[in-house]
Amino acid sequence: MAKDWRISTLLIGLTLAVMASGCASKKYVTTEVAAAEAASTARMDGIETQVEQNQTRLDSQEDNIGEISQTAQEALERAIAAGQLAEGKFLYETVFSDDKVRFGFDEADLTDTAEQALGFFVDDLKARNQDVFIEIQGHTDSIGGAEYNRILGERRAQSVRRYLSQSGIPLHRMSVISYGMSAPIADNSTDEGRSLNRRVTLVVLM
Repeated sequence: MAKDWRISTLLIGLTLAVMASGCASKKYVTTEVAAAEAASTARMDGIETQVEQNQTRLDSQEDNIGEISQTAQEALERAIAAGQLAEGKFLYETVFSDDKVRFGFDEADLTDTAEQALGFFVDDLKARNQDVFIEIQGHTDSIGGAEYNRILGERRAQSVRRYLSQSGIPLHRMSVISYGMSAPIADNSTDEGRSLNRRVTLVVLM
């Protein structure tokens, strides 16, 4: 009788252990499923947030189209009219003024500093790996006549195009234009203003 009681007790113990194990396993599975669902939800939320952020950036870029410089808008119109663009889009413009590409008074040659700055521009352009078109715009200060400054602005733009070509940018993906002294960005009545106006602007389109 005692033996039967011990057997029954053992069986009950085993049954309870199995049941407890089952509950623990079920609880573990439930916990893991809940964690996986939470992680999946977080990933989806993250993706949605990223999509929203990307869309915001795109909307912002579209809003900013109306804020690009007049000369950049004109570059875009010229390139579209000439059929030089695949998508007809303005990407960005980079202004190289006296603090980066140092054109001295009545000068069009690139200094070492200028070539270094343009080298960074080329590296960035190649890293983007986009089929772009570049309009190179030459500008001057207001000292001298209009025709003289038009020629000087073109010489500056040609110096930049020559360097870009030697750095691997295809010639057919570039054009030059001179604005001479007609599109100042600073006051020509001061040395600092004239220095800023002696510049080259690169308008990048695609």
